Amino acid sequence: MMRIRAKTPGPMTMNESSTGNGSEKMDWELRPEGMLVQKRCLGSNQVSSAPTPTIRVRAKYGALIHEIHISSQAAFGELKKFLALETKLHTQDQKLLFKDKERDSNAYLDMAGVKGKSNIVLIKDPTSQERRYIEMRKNEKMERASKSIAKINLEVDKLAA
Repeated sequence: MMRIRAKTPGPMTMNESSTGNGSEKMDWELRPEGMLVQKRCLGSNQVSSAPTPTIRVRAKYGALIHEIHISSQAAFGELKKFLALETKLHTQDQKLLFKDKERDSNAYLDMAGVKGKSNIVLIKDPTSQERRYIEMRKNEKMERASKSIAKINLEVDKLAA
């Protein structure tokens, strides 16, 4: 009886492609969930086969619904910038809720599961508004103090002469 040995492929390194010949090199990235995937960004020497799709997102803010056309690979922070133009609400004062979870500005839309015609809820973050208001008041007090010190210095210089 004759035994046949099957060739088992050796372990692939992270730079080898799935073809197994190792002639092509691919870059990898680690996603926030811990998954290792092929890098999103194409190098300057590679040609993209298809442009990134643009999706339509419906953002509800109070009684108004804003429709935004944005790249599917954009981050929630970019969506906040578009919504800031529409709602006149500062980007730091915005909270975006998708599937009843608040989403971070650095998270990607496609990684969160946002697809065409998805609904996102925009709410005003009152704590962020208060923080910005308190910071504004601190800066105003510091500015008033520095102006009064400058006036006193001017008077002292006049008296010294």
